Amino acid sequence: MRVMVIIKANKESEAGVMPDAKFLGEMMKYNEELVKAGVMLAGEGLHPSSKAKRVRFSAGAKPIVLDGPFAETKELIAGFWMWRVSSLDEAVEWIKHCPSPENAPDGEMEIRQVFEMEEFGDELTPEVREQEERLRAQIEKEKTS
Repeated sequence: MRVMVIIKANKESEAGVMPDAKFLGEMMKYNEELVKAGVMLAGEGLHPSSKAKRVRFSAGAKPIVLDGPFAETKELIAGFWMWRVSSLDEAVEWIKHCPSPENAPDGEMEIRQVFEMEEFGDELTPEVREQEERLRAQIEKEKTS
């Protein structure tokens, strides 16, 4: 199963406080363990919401663009990983070993399972499946070029 591990924002990440060299080294070591175990598929940190935009949709209306920063820090994301694990419990075990920055002792992560194409049932027509496979192949090709 694939999961997205969502690293929740906090006051420090929203203020743009950058991690120190010690924490970056610990995080790279942790990421290396994830890669060696075949767990990590991708992972990135995100700039604060002050550098972000939101697009709000409403039925029958034009989309509305909102500039950051956005208020509720607890609802914001500071980064993410995409992992391949056997279960949510395995993901939890990996997270328990994640380094925590000293300047942000209070942190939170959320684990969300990613839908696999088969879960869409009858709505997944052969044409849609073929298109999805073609797009994934194109993405992989773009990564290597």
